[in-house]
Amino acid sequence: MVSGQDLVIMIEVFKTNVEHKAMADQIQSALQIQFPSSRINFDLEDCDRILRVEDHEVYIETIIEWMNTSGFRCEVLN
Repeated sequence: MVSGQDLVIMIEVFKTNVEHKAMADQIQSALQIQFPSSRINFDLEDCDRILRVEDHEVYIETIIEWMNTSGFRCEVLN
């Protein structure tokens, strides 16, 4: 039996400066390795070049730090 707590999914949306689909695909693959249970995708057509992460727990600081050390700007979209 699955409790109600297990069904809670967090969605975190980040503003990035990723411009190209090939780079977004590489980033998505790398993040997917670190967070295998997460649903991760980019929306590069949005003016904020959105990175969206869905999971039971989203490690915001870890994602931002990884993106920044990889040379990209990344911040939580308010």
